[in-house]
Amino acid sequence: MRRRQQPPLAKRHGLDPARIRMPEDGTWRTVRDFLTATESRISPHRFDSMFAAGDIVDMTGPIAPDAPYVPGEAVWFHRDLPSETVVPFDISIVHRDDALLVIDKPHFLPTIPRGGHILQTALVRLRLELDLPQLVPAHRLDRVTAGLVLFVVDPTLRGAYQTLFQDRKVHKEYQAIARYDPSLELPTVVRSRIVTEKGDFTAREIDGEPNAHTTVELLEHRDGLGRYRLTPLTGRTHQLRLHMNSLGIPILGDDLYPTATGRAVDDFTDPLQLLASAIEFTDPISKLMRRFETGMGLERWESDGRA
Repeated sequence: MRRRQQPPLAKRHGLDPARIRMPEDGTWRTVRDFLTATESRISPHRFDSMFAAGDIVDMTGPIAPDAPYVPGEAVWFHRDLPSETVVPFDISIVHRDDALLVIDKPHFLPTIPRGGHILQTALVRLRLELDLPQLVPAHRLDRVTAGLVLFVVDPTLRGAYQTLFQDRKVHKEYQAIARYDPSLELPTVVRSRIVTEKGDFTAREIDGEPNAHTTVELLEHRDGLGRYRLTPLTGRTHQLRLHMNSLGIPILGDDLYPTATGRAVDDFTDPLQLLASAIEFTDPISKLMRRFETGMGLERWESDGRA
């Protein structure tokens, strides 16, 4: 039977409900049996409470715990939210129109919900604060990187803008603060092969065909520190951090490279001195050239370059 595209539960805290599909080859007797066997992060007792409250639904409404397992069908419910520390920094609006929202994301705020970060993410905060429940990201920044992020206000346009980033048709510039090394010949292009492994928070460079390219330029220097412009051609995980580290000038405040520090998730001191400072592209809808620049700075440079 043809299903509606919209989930049968409304958003909660700006979030869609989880959709759990029952596999075609499943042999469970009831929906409860299936959920308690496959959703190990939720206790059977909690599922019983959710069934009793009518919080687990199919396309026709709330279902009972003894509802029969139906291969290929789906159920929806809202997951419990994790306990989160409030990220005590504001989001600045750089540009807003009917299609796009461009923001300056602060350090330490994730772009999208993931793991233990749900409400304290740029996407959820913006959906709630701006009353834009359909807002979707066109790309994302690491939690510890600050600067420009582009969101799509009209979700029907998301594909057009996401394709720009996927096809490398967006010119991106970053600024970084690191040690000044007068022996480095800059500008230079750093090329390497970067890989990640499941379950590992860090990326690493290995021998092989380069898949990551970054142009590094020195903009100015003082008091032993340099302000650098980084222009990535590719977008590998932690690419800019790894490439600056490979030059022997790791970005100030980096808690992974060259050595992981084990920083607590609620430690908001000494932010990574990396800022997404400009993005430029031909708008796929209007066909006009668009350029957005950050209104933020990097504190280690603005404090007279003192470490």
